[in-house]
Amino acid sequence: MRIKSLTARVLLLTTLWSAVALVVIGLVISNIYRKSAERGFQDLLRAQLSSVINSVTIGDQGGLTGKPELGDLRFAQPKSGWYWMVEPLGTYTATPLVSSSLGASNLPVLSVLEAPFDKYYQRYYIVTDAFGNRVQVVETEIVLDTDGHAARFRVTGNVAVVEDDVRNFSHSLYLALVGFGVGSLIVNALAILYGLKPLDKARAALERIRAGESERLQGDFPREILPLANEINALIDSNRRIVERARMQVGNLAHSLKTPIAVLLNESRVLERSHGDLVKNQAEAMQGQVQSYLNRARIAAQRESVLARTEAEPALERLVRVMRRLNADKEFELSVSPNLALAMEQQDLEETVGNLLENAARFADHKVRVVANEAPAETKGIDPARRHWVELVVEDDGPGLEPDQIREAMKRGRRLDESKPGTGLGLSIVSEITNEYQGRFELSRGSWGGLRASLILPGLTKDVA
Repeated sequence: MRIKSLTARVLLLTTLWSAVALVVIGLVISNIYRKSAERGFQDLLRAQLSSVINSVTIGDQGGLTGKPELGDLRFAQPKSGWYWMVEPLGTYTATPLVSSSLGASNLPVLSVLEAPFDKYYQRYYIVTDAFGNRVQVVETEIVLDTDGHAARFRVTGNVAVVEDDVRNFSHSLYLALVGFGVGSLIVNALAILYGLKPLDKARAALERIRAGESERLQGDFPREILPLANEINALIDSNRRIVERARMQVGNLAHSLKTPIAVLLNESRVLERSHGDLVKNQAEAMQGQVQSYLNRARIAAQRESVLARTEAEPALERLVRVMRRLNADKEFELSVSPNLALAMEQQDLEETVGNLLENAARFADHKVRVVANEAPAETKGIDPARRHWVELVVEDDGPGLEPDQIREAMKRGRRLDESKPGTGLGLSIVSEITNEYQGRFELSRGSWGGLRASLILPGLTKDVA
């Protein structure tokens, strides 16, 4: 799964690196401490072995004599795993000397092949005593007198002491590292959030532009982000100039065509009826066509602008109020969700909804209803990048249309009822404007039995982060 949040990415990488680093550090320190503890343990046993050697001699009767005082009560505690032993070697026979902790028991001895002597003529190995203790053995062989009497000296220590020491140290170490790691992650998270805060400000400034609350990217940005903010402001200025230039050219074209078409319409009134009606119909059709293409050119010029914004409620209330005056015998209902705004020019919204209202008023028996809401999550327009869409419905209680009639009505210039006034361009203009805004336009039979016109148009939200 790809993470799209920059903050989440940095925090994830920091967390993973910290976790791996702390685990490695913990293992390394624990291993170093273990080796140090084992060396200290062996040093202690060597020191005690030296004490035993210095305390034992050959007596007058030729036996082993001596009573080592090692200063450690564990050598006096039975089954403790702390023992010392002095055993005669070779042809020399004598009673071995053992610590009281070992009693009558004995310890196994490994062969020299299994545990060879080092350069100091000492060897180390681990065995298990008769009581189940794993003990570290330090052993050496010493000639005690000039007659060649030799003995084997062994001192043991319980390995559990080292294991417990290492275990306690590792437990304390890991607790400290976990606390340090959690504290480091919190500090890193705060530092990252603080460092990336200017990006959140830039995003909020862009949202305000998108929502129509601001015309430029404003804020006190750090020097790393300031060039980006300047470029975005330059792009907005360039976009505004392009839009204004396109609007001016469209206006000039509309003005230049307005007079010739008006002349043709005036001339049609003084011509013979057959010729006059022909010229008039063609001039009106030409006027509608020109207006339609001018609208498309104007919409295409400003469609990508982030500054287009129209509040739904006041615009729709204005249209409904006009229709009520023009159609006093019809009832008009209006329902608009609060804080609803559309990402389109006001005149485009008014022309789109106005055509639908005129068509509904023309064919309605008594009632026309206009409803504007946030589009359901499963209802989307064509543009996949846009998150907000508005559903606008115009419905009447007239005779409605069959599916084949709906397809025919959507064709440019087609009129299903020649008895009603109009050019037949209204629905096609609505469809063209909707398509230019990458929305959707559908006709169906409504709940009142009449025609239901549904528009999916790009929306905005007033709640800007």
